[in-house]
Parts: sequence; structure tokens; C-alpha cells
Amino acid sequence: MMQPTPDFSASRMAKSLLRRSRQGALATLMVNSGDPYCSLVNVSANPDAAPLLLISRLAIHTQNILADSRVSLMLDERVTGDPLEGARIMVAGRAEELSGEAAALARRRYLAAHPSAEGFADFKDFAFFRIAPSGLHLVAGFGRIVDLEPAKFLTDLSDAASLLEAEASAVEHMNQDHLEAMNLYATRLLGSDAGDWRCTGCDPEGIDLQADNRTLRLEFPERVRTGAELRQMLVRLAGEARAKQ
Repeated sequence: MMQPTPDFSASRMAKSLLRRSRQGALATLMVNSGDPYCSLVNVSANPDAAPLLLISRLAIHTQNILADSRVSLMLDERVTGDPLEGARIMVAGRAEELSGEAAALARRRYLAAHPSAEGFADFKDFAFFRIAPSGLHLVAGFGRIVDLEPAKFLTDLSDAASLLEAEASAVEHMNQDHLEAMNLYATRLLGSDAGDWRCTGCDPEGIDLQADNRTLRLEFPERVRTGAELRQMLVRLAGEARAKQ
């Protein structure tokens, strides 16, 4: 079991799990009876780290949400061995169906994390939902049980409109022309094994990497707010990775 350490940050760990998780247990309230109902869902992260879902209106959990939007979502580290040895979070909030630009953004981010969903993402019964969190409960070992308010784990996007506009093209550019840099980030800066590492999203605080079913979060040493600042940061980190033996 993980022990408390001086450098432990509940906010950082919660943010990392929100960004890296690809599956979770979604709890909703049954229509009419109000009984708890739990289902396994695929997830991705909004730029602010709020969970995104792609679910069918034919599914029981979606029917429950449309009647009562209150939900909770459990995400965990999926460690080998005893799963209780790993960190996990429970996010509580309300699931909101997205439309317009918000739905388009969710679609892009979700499909980056789950490419196989492209085959049914546009079916009429499917829709994208964002869980608007009201709070989060983190369990990460002895002395590491913390309740967090949204301001402690969601990323502030108020000054990052320019970055969000550039995100789609930046991600495409990195994955088309800079796969070597993605692999260097993963192996030399984050200590992971080599693989087909690709960027699935970026935000003011970092970028998300994925190779098959493995996910990583690379945090920036400073906040970035524009596409130009993002390019400068990625070049800087690539240089640091190449210099690291």
C-alpha cells in the first residue's frame, strides 16, 4: 500500500487519473425506483479534465441520466496484482448532454482516445455527455484519502481560448510529423517503454499520450495559453528528452 510522502499532491494525482483513465464504473439512479445502477463505460477527458462519455439513449444508464442527471464515476489506476493497491477516484456530479461546438470538441477528444468508436459515434441514438463534477473522493493509500472540490482538480481554461483553438491542428501535427518526440517524452521523461506513442490532447497544464491501452500524462513545468507557447514548450521538452540519458 502506498505510504504518504512529502511530495504527495492529491490534486496532481486526481488530475492525472482523470486524464489517463479510459474506462470506469458509472453509477446512475434507476428510473422510477431510484435504485443504484452501475455499468462499465469508456471515458475520455474534456480539456478541463471533466469526464466525457459517448453513450446510447437505448442504454439503461442513459435513460437514467435523462430522468435524473446525478451520477458518480469511479476511475482507477488498473495496477497489476491487487487492484486495491492502486489509486482510485470517485467523481460525483451531473451528466450533461452536449451539443454544437461542445459536442464537436468532445467527439474529437473521445475518438482520439477511442478510435474504434468512430464506427458508431454518429449513430442517431448515441450522444456525448460531459460530467460536470461537484466533487471528487481520492483514495491513494494510507494517509492519502482526500475529498477535493472541483477547483482543485479541474483545469482553468479562462485564459486558454487561443490554445483550445489550436489544439486540433497541434495534435494532428505532432502525430503526423513528430512521433519520435512523442516516444522520447514517454521513454526519457516519463520512464515508460517504447511504443507507438501518440498525443490524444493538450491543455494549459500538459499533454496526454497513448499507445494501445497504455496512457501517460506529461505535465508542463509552466502553464501554456496559446498555440505559440505550446510549440515552444514541446520543443523545449523534446530537447530535454534528447539530452537525458
